[in-house]
Amino acid sequence: MVNFFYTNSENKLVKNDKFIKNCWIDMINPTDVEVDEISKLTGISEDMIKAALDEEERARTEFDDGNNLFIVDCPIIEESDLGDVYTTLPLGIIYNDKCIITVCLKGNTVLKNFINGREKVATNKPVYFLLMFMLGNAKRFLYSLKQIDRKSHRVQAELERAMKNEDILHLLDLENSLVYFSTSLNSNYRVHEKLGKVEKIVSTQEEYADLFEDVVIESRQAIEMCNIYKDILTVTMDAYGSVISNNANDTMKRLTIITILLAIPTMIAGFWGMNVFVPGQSGEGSTLWFWVVLGATLALTVAVSLFMTKFTGSFFRAKQRKKRDKKRDN
Repeated sequence: MVNFFYTNSENKLVKNDKFIKNCWIDMINPTDVEVDEISKLTGISEDMIKAALDEEERARTEFDDGNNLFIVDCPIIEESDLGDVYTTLPLGIIYNDKCIITVCLKGNTVLKNFINGREKVATNKPVYFLLMFMLGNAKRFLYSLKQIDRKSHRVQAELERAMKNEDILHLLDLENSLVYFSTSLNSNYRVHEKLGKVEKIVSTQEEYADLFEDVVIESRQAIEMCNIYKDILTVTMDAYGSVISNNANDTMKRLTIITILLAIPTMIAGFWGMNVFVPGQSGEGSTLWFWVVLGATLALTVAVSLFMTKFTGSFFRAKQRKKRDKKRDN
């Protein structure tokens, strides 16, 4: 889909049906025919227009015969079986002395704000348009990071009530989202550094310097916030892993004790059930011997149970004390 916009005398964006000089061309998942048409109208190569249509394309810059390409990663929300997850998608901004072109596989929230008039831009000022988009994109990253933090707290609250695999997997998806965000934010920041060397930003300090400084500040803040949230979530996942491992160890300990206790009466019953003579097997007093063997089995089982409970409890307490002493020494 291709839309044409231009700025009128009142500095408002107006949609147009055809190409005019100093317009903005918004391309959302364009076809090959549309790309070829725009390439002929603007003089921009098809390869440059299609660069941002690759989902794996990294954030970068490219300059070729007056055509300037800036590709940045933008945060998007995708649905999954466990809930919303966050990832990034490249968006390309190309400008020359004829027009501005934005290319992406999906619609972008920042560009929608431009179209709706929530953010004022001018299609005859491509560098200003680019800076405004980068500033809005950095703010979208900050907003998405706050959403991820809220969702992680919500999932952790659910895990405190009941340890469910779905919640742990959702937390893992959020951690992966932060990894994608961290990579994209650092790549975008390198693009911002290259943008700072553009002639109009360097020479026209009064018009662009403050806006460029805002872009850099918001980008740094997003990077720092992403790193903090990523570290917190990593520590949280490690803590839940330790809790799960500790619960598994406790379960195995109980099962081991039960197995040992069940082995005692099984062993004694096996001795008295063999095809050989044992005391009290037959004759007078055999009924009494049955109760004697049963009582001895129960007594031995209870004794071993008490011993195992006390021994394993002392062992694990000693192990925990050693861990605490080691942490205190470090």
